Amino acid sequence: MRCSLLHDLLAATAAATPDAIALACDGRRYTYRDLDERANALAHALHERGVARGDRVVVFADNSAETVISFWGILKANAVATLVHSQTKVEKLAYLLADTDARALITDRAHEAVYATAARSARQLATVIVAGLDHATRTRLGHLPRVASFDQVTVPGSPVPPARRCIDKDLAALIYTSGSTGEPRGVMLTHRNMIAATASVAEYLVPRPDDVILCVLPLAFSYGLYQIVLAFSCGARAVLHRSFAYPADVMRSVVEEKVTALPGVPTMFATILGLTTSTELDLSTVRYVTNAGAALPTKHMRELRKLMPAARIFSMYGMTECKRCTYLPPEDFDRKPDSVGIAIPNTELWIVDEHGQRLGPGQVGELVVRGATVMCGYWRNPDLTAKKLRPGPIPGEHVLFTGDLGRLDDEGYLYFVGRMDDVIKSRGEKVSPVEVEATILAIQGVREAAVIGVPDEILGAAIKAFVVLEPGATIDASAILRECRARLESFKVPTNIEVRTTLPRNKNGKVQKSELALSINHPERAHEYF
Repeated sequence: MRCSLLHDLLAATAAATPDAIALACDGRRYTYRDLDERANALAHALHERGVARGDRVVVFADNSAETVISFWGILKANAVATLVHSQTKVEKLAYLLADTDARALITDRAHEAVYATAARSARQLATVIVAGLDHATRTRLGHLPRVASFDQVTVPGSPVPPARRCIDKDLAALIYTSGSTGEPRGVMLTHRNMIAATASVAEYLVPRPDDVILCVLPLAFSYGLYQIVLAFSCGARAVLHRSFAYPADVMRSVVEEKVTALPGVPTMFATILGLTTSTELDLSTVRYVTNAGAALPTKHMRELRKLMPAARIFSMYGMTECKRCTYLPPEDFDRKPDSVGIAIPNTELWIVDEHGQRLGPGQVGELVVRGATVMCGYWRNPDLTAKKLRPGPIPGEHVLFTGDLGRLDDEGYLYFVGRMDDVIKSRGEKVSPVEVEATILAIQGVREAAVIGVPDEILGAAIKAFVVLEPGATIDASAILRECRARLESFKVPTNIEVRTTLPRNKNGKVQKSELALSINHPERAHEYF
């Protein structure tokens, strides 16, 4: 079967191995046939309730089987999926429903306090489908249009989906990210984009039908969602957790399910390494580990290799706008430990100066990415789209100007320097927070580090570092500062180092530097992260 649309991946696998276990979640197991038929049933239900080709459907729920079924069902309905993190508040959900002109909302009873209010103003909604719907909830939701039970509209037994209307250039998903000012922006991804990204990542990870892939990352973010897509593309099993809130339970399931693929982010791996029982865990089944979202500190990489000596560990770098830019082959780590790797298969990248001219090896500039994975733009934001997508080498094509600073070496390996809008200008010099953070992380006893610029009348911006220590570490801020002075140029040395027990993070594990800056101006907020 030729897979030109994203949901063809599920249909093809369900046809080839219908009885194979596709998903383990909340103590239940679902076969490929079961999920495919449930997704078909949901697609028919959406059509019957007014969802047409190209309409947007918002899914507001936890990591769950319902979310997985919803994603595939929306695609089979020829519609566009927007998955929203379950911790989203009323105001933002209302914004997303309005911005997408969502025709349908799929959610669950547990989040009623949020969606019942947010959906009041979404007059374009044709239906609201609720998992776990009972009579009392239905009565309270009387103000919403055509409320239906998810369980009733997804009964397996529908072997055929609605008529196929889309082509591969149609949108498959709108994935919302936050810009440097925090404004939500919808990344438009076509079926072609997402199939190309899946194929590229699969080329170097080489997933297999006998793989068991852990999925603890939010499905509302591309890194988490692609774990499901990757698993279903090859007939593997996905082990889905609602979150990483209970790491010991997650790691116990890694052992019990004999997980072979362990995707994560730095904060997750730091937690795993800090578990007192980590050395007692039997992780011998894990054959590959992937890291994205932020750079994995070199020392954590080395510790992970000791913990899982049989596993290949891939450090990856990318963004929602193109899924993935680079990966560092595990065999290259020892000779290029500070690199984020080479371009993923079927992708090209280069570095340009402020005028868009290509730079040579070793020169720092903006990273540009070219390939089939590059988004087709930002939803309803032509100005930002024009800024990010600019003419490429072939007339009529566009390439992605990432806004990230980096440099390439003679072999084409990328070294990430920082976000263009994150560079600190101190004492007339440009300072990369990434470089300072890497230096601090290399100091024995430091587990995490975040560096920001603080306005200063004399320096322009003073460099402030926040650090989290390893359990039992005796090093203090003064000792860390002495190490920085020994390892960094004087203008890169932090003027202040603050030790904390934790750092504020967003829903996908990235450090929220804006919250750190806010805590400086409002010290009473600092306790929120301790």
